[in-house]
Amino acid sequence: MTVKSSGSFSELASGELLEIPQTPRGLPRVMTLPGIISDTNTTIDVDSDTTSSSCRERKIIVANMLPLHSQKDCETGKWRFSLDEDSLLLHLKDGFRPDTEVLYVGSLKVEIEAFEQEEVAQRLLEEFKCVPTFLPHDIQKKFYYGFCKQQLWPLFHYMLPVCPDHGDRFDRQLWQAYVSANKIFADKIMEVVNPEDDFVWIHDYHLMVLPTFLRKRYNRVKLGFFLHSPFPSSEIYRTLPVRDEILKGLLNCDLIGFHTFDYARHFLSCCSRMLGLDYESKRGHIGLDYFGRTVYIKILPVGIHMGRLESVLNMPSTCKKVKEISIKFKGKKLILGVDDMDIFKGISLKLLAFEQLLQQHNELRGKVVLVQIINPARSSGKDVQEAKKETYTTVKRINEMYGLPNYEPVILIDRHAPRYEKTAYYALAECCIVNAVRDGMNLVPYKYIVCRQGSSTMDEAMGVKVNSARTSTLVVSEFIGCSPSLSGAIRVNPWDIDSVAEAMNMAVTMPDAEKQLRHEKHYGYVSSHDVAYWARSFMQDLERACKDHYDKRCWGIGLGLGFRVISLSPSFRKLSVDHIVSAYKRTSRRAIFLDYDGTVVPQSSIVGSPSGDVVSVLSSLCNDPNNTVFIVSGRGRASLTDWLAPCEKLGLAAEHGYFIRWNKECDWEALVSDLDWKEIVEPIMKQYTEATDGSSMEIKDSALVWHHHDADPDFGSCQAKELLNHLEKVLSNEPAVVRRGQHIVEVKPQGVTKGLVAEKVLSMMANNGKAPDFVMCIGDDRSDEDMFESISSTVSSSSVPSLPEIFACTVGQKPSKAKYYLDDTADVIRLLEGLAIASNPKPHQTTAHFKVAFDNVF
Repeated sequence: MTVKSSGSFSELASGELLEIPQTPRGLPRVMTLPGIISDTNTTIDVDSDTTSSSCRERKIIVANMLPLHSQKDCETGKWRFSLDEDSLLLHLKDGFRPDTEVLYVGSLKVEIEAFEQEEVAQRLLEEFKCVPTFLPHDIQKKFYYGFCKQQLWPLFHYMLPVCPDHGDRFDRQLWQAYVSANKIFADKIMEVVNPEDDFVWIHDYHLMVLPTFLRKRYNRVKLGFFLHSPFPSSEIYRTLPVRDEILKGLLNCDLIGFHTFDYARHFLSCCSRMLGLDYESKRGHIGLDYFGRTVYIKILPVGIHMGRLESVLNMPSTCKKVKEISIKFKGKKLILGVDDMDIFKGISLKLLAFEQLLQQHNELRGKVVLVQIINPARSSGKDVQEAKKETYTTVKRINEMYGLPNYEPVILIDRHAPRYEKTAYYALAECCIVNAVRDGMNLVPYKYIVCRQGSSTMDEAMGVKVNSARTSTLVVSEFIGCSPSLSGAIRVNPWDIDSVAEAMNMAVTMPDAEKQLRHEKHYGYVSSHDVAYWARSFMQDLERACKDHYDKRCWGIGLGLGFRVISLSPSFRKLSVDHIVSAYKRTSRRAIFLDYDGTVVPQSSIVGSPSGDVVSVLSSLCNDPNNTVFIVSGRGRASLTDWLAPCEKLGLAAEHGYFIRWNKECDWEALVSDLDWKEIVEPIMKQYTEATDGSSMEIKDSALVWHHHDADPDFGSCQAKELLNHLEKVLSNEPAVVRRGQHIVEVKPQGVTKGLVAEKVLSMMANNGKAPDFVMCIGDDRSDEDMFESISSTVSSSSVPSLPEIFACTVGQKPSKAKYYLDDTADVIRLLEGLAIASNPKPHQTTAHFKVAFDNVF
């Protein structure tokens, strides 16, 4: 039967969710609040402003697989479980406070029969604090081996399915399985989470839409996400048909973590290009404003567990293996590679570079050995088989061509190598090379550095003095996540065979003093930035990102995977037509200020002129003798005069208030201002227009505007920042201001704002003995915020017997100085129509309007 708790999520995959068999009922007796036992159907008030102060601190770690080993006893038929001590998920606890309770949510690596699942779930929760998800077999196969491994994994490693022989093309059924699996994970988390106190930390690309399900259920849930793989450039990522759904899923987190700035930069570029979101640095932290919520970006590579690795160094089996390897390769220098059998690990490229090394440096033959340890492949397929075949063929050719009696240039270990054996090779290798063409992090270099530091037990096994200098050399690909943190490594382009060969030569012939300096630098970083440091730093940032959850009102909008949470001021609410009409009817001296583009005319409208309905409703409002109505716009006066000609009694303010006209019978009046600065600005803007394809310059009477709406998003934004800085410098002593708006850079005279228009009109009404008792102002843009602010300050500072009713309203649900919002221009027109009906103007009634000289207002 289909899971029904998703509500509108049944359409979230552009099709029905896969049929999900009924799993056992919710985990029995799971404690979510002190003294309260939760059931699957328990409803938690997500808008409650109270938190449980007595609840023990708890972290919920969510990943595709639980940190467990599973084995079934053939004799008893019972399942045996044990912790996977090498799992990163277990090591995270070292970064948390000692009294922190940690729950794990994920799948088991084995399939459990339906009739056993409830018993197993209870055991795992009680014994290991683990909550298994039990994905149905068909969904698990399509989710993990299908969408994750055949589509996301190659794409995130820059491999496009340009033809059927090179990757699988997008399959909607696999995507539906991915969404269904994420939904099952969400259901399990909901069974155990206390959304007011718990922190949920989601790991890796398998669960990128999971945050949307959780955020929909609990608007204020504390969510962190860390991506352990690369994030591709926008040119690669944009080819994914479900690109927006995944981006929006991640943006439902409070904190998103990446190993490197490159990965974070690509993600931010995708958000900019595909969702139109800009980011900024806030006190050293990168943040994206997403519907009133700030989504923070964390950049920190994961570390290793020092204690775990050091304990393996001291194992008797490791010391024994070190002695065996030392005897076997006596008098030879070892170059070590440890990689998965994967098309992205660059094993064949590494072998070709080693072959080049032996060909160019005869003196190294018989003295240098490449030991290549190959971990079992995590996936199977044609690409993996071809990579394996090429590896064996290349190794055979090298050994036949450059081998000697008692000398085999390449040793290929293609089997499960125990941890102690790898550690022994790490400790003895003169150089370690990681040549991946693309990899998320790769901790092999970190492990190598720690093993080369050694221990007293290892020193004894190797016959090394306790206080002797330690050395290590690293050759690392510039395309792996750990590369930026290893400043002493020899960085290479793995595709450049010659440079990799030369790097290996440099590594094995480098003076010991230099090797020592490089090693000390690396060991200092790796030992201080271990997995505990990484987990602690991430969680501290997550706590900081969530600290203002209860300072704002939250509500959800959007269907399916387009769901997001609006987070705004507690006093911010939608303006009710009935509410404002009621205030409108009981007042008689009304001031109405309306922005034009994005308020009474849609921002996206190619035709700038207003519709007949807009003209009609504005005329009705103007014809009411109790109203003073103004359109306050950034547009030029010629356009406004032409478009709004039928509204004879309508006041107009053009170019943000530089020009003003009180009604059609009055002439346009302008502020007296020095505009000589336009001669400086115009050639500069022309220069940027010529250099930025898709940009344009608009010349107004009082201002100059550079538009980059149709330019490349990244380049346009970059050029806008540069132009802003350029103009601010050259205009530092001029009576002009430079401001950056939505896809524009504008230069205008000092003191000209929409707020000044509102201030002048309200002051004039008061001076004429008709101080307003009703003020309404509606706008959608940053410039309209000046009006909202000016109205409040003007009214509060005036010496009137009673304050007017003020309705400052922004268009769209976003942070604003306004107290109210309307969803869109259609909402605005409906509200104005309601006011027009309330006015009920008499057919031939004349209206007296203010006719004053603009210069004499004050």
